[in-house]
Amino acid sequence: MTSRSEFRPRGPRRATRTPSPVQSGPFNPPPQGQDWEIAINGDLTDKQHELIAALVEVPRRSRGTVWFDSGGGSVYVGLALCSIIRLRGLRVTGVVAGECSSAAILPFAACERRFVTSHSTLLFHPMRWQSAEDVRLEEATEWARHFKNLEGDLDKLLSKLFDFPEETIREWSNPGRFISGQEIVEAGLAKLVDIFAGDLWSQIGR
Repeated sequence: MTSRSEFRPRGPRRATRTPSPVQSGPFNPPPQGQDWEIAINGDLTDKQHELIAALVEVPRRSRGTVWFDSGGGSVYVGLALCSIIRLRGLRVTGVVAGECSSAAILPFAACERRFVTSHSTLLFHPMRWQSAEDVRLEEATEWARHFKNLEGDLDKLLSKLFDFPEETIREWSNPGRFISGQEIVEAGLAKLVDIFAGDLWSQIGR
């Protein structure tokens, strides 16, 4: 379909690695009236707690910038970030500084304004079902049913967020395709910024 990566069914609980804390410390919201900045980078699954906390800590209906450089992660984390942006009324300017692929495309699509560079890359591909757990046959059957329904629902969601034909998103996603920043601009899904032409902020602020 689209912007998603791994679909991991749950099995019996086992010990898991605790995500490492943000090196720069807890996210501190800016003073009232000032724009904020958040970076969505790396694997979404590993940084789920800090990313969700950052989006919840900023004031409702406030304005800010989200910088993207992520290859994706759990589709559920991408969906949660997308939902929080929309449900909290955040007026987000999304900028793809490097890569924005798989599940990371969901929060990018939720941004009010979107920007890419000519060097940006977005990978659309079908959802992948991966599990390292022991899953019973009955559970696998239910996951397969849920998987099929979720994939179709997320295609429709991206189509609405981007205001873009669902058929084209499906074409990009099956079997999967890397879309360049220039192609995203030509499709009308984002605007182009030139990192070599003046101040980036002045280009985004136009």
